[in-house]
Amino acid sequence: MAKNDWGTSTYPIVPGHEIVGIVTEVGSKVEKLKVGDRVGVGCMVGACHSCDSCDNDLENYCPKMILTYGAPYYDGTTTYGGYSDVMVAEERYVVRIPDNLPLDAGAPLLCAGITVYSPLQHFGLTKPGMHVGVVGLGGLGHVAVKFAKGFGVKVTVISTSPSKKKEAIEHLGADYFLVSRDPDQMQAAMGTMDGIIDTVSAVHPLVPLIGLLKSQGKLVMVGAPNRPLELPVFPLIMGRKVVAGSCIGGMKETQEMIDFAGKHNITADVEVIPVDYVNTAMERLEKADVRYRFVIDIGNTLKSA
Repeated sequence: MAKNDWGTSTYPIVPGHEIVGIVTEVGSKVEKLKVGDRVGVGCMVGACHSCDSCDNDLENYCPKMILTYGAPYYDGTTTYGGYSDVMVAEERYVVRIPDNLPLDAGAPLLCAGITVYSPLQHFGLTKPGMHVGVVGLGGLGHVAVKFAKGFGVKVTVISTSPSKKKEAIEHLGADYFLVSRDPDQMQAAMGTMDGIIDTVSAVHPLVPLIGLLKSQGKLVMVGAPNRPLELPVFPLIMGRKVVAGSCIGGMKETQEMIDFAGKHNITADVEVIPVDYVNTAMERLEKADVRYRFVIDIGNTLKSA
């Protein structure tokens, strides 16, 4: 969004979502939150509240969804996210953070967490004993491993980097590790997975991943490459396989996700930085030099102009 890679950005833009903090003030009609509560705001701050998606707690698929930053708000002003000392949000779009979740390591779950939790739930990939693959071990992928393990499924991390095997298995708790560039390893794993969560945002081949699925398996795309991917139909037809997409989740499900994270002690692996480090952090992010999410400590490092 900062560099307009998706062609949807309008400037000036302040790209800050996945925001957490403490409630300091509430309006007269607020019912579920009070001053002092630990709360967060994710990727959206508004929607139409009258379409089928909104009626079914899927505000994230509302055609009029309002993003937390870089979008026109109800009153015509532009949303500027949470890189500030205070933020005002409609109660519907604020989630309560469980007391046992640290705010810094819990913050990325408001986007990365719900992005992987929702497809695991929706596509029925949460039954203990199932086998789920996770493609890519970055900001989304490392959280996907943790949530999948929280549901009790077997997890295989699928990566181009053999060097990530120790991290995946010993630190994140994956059961298996597959190097996608190793034909022998890929061949041995053919037809073994009930579903795959693909978090990779670069252009990459899908056919080898489809081959890993059992018949009626599901490959769910949550990464967003900026160029089209090639998708031959024949491998889908021959196993009644599904390639699908998923985008964050509604507010009801986002609260369920953060409560689940609290119950299972699921957090993101983060590096906390001061606000004046943000440009360096962006440069490091482009080189994938972070394990696995930068979190800006606004409260202690933002100085008034």
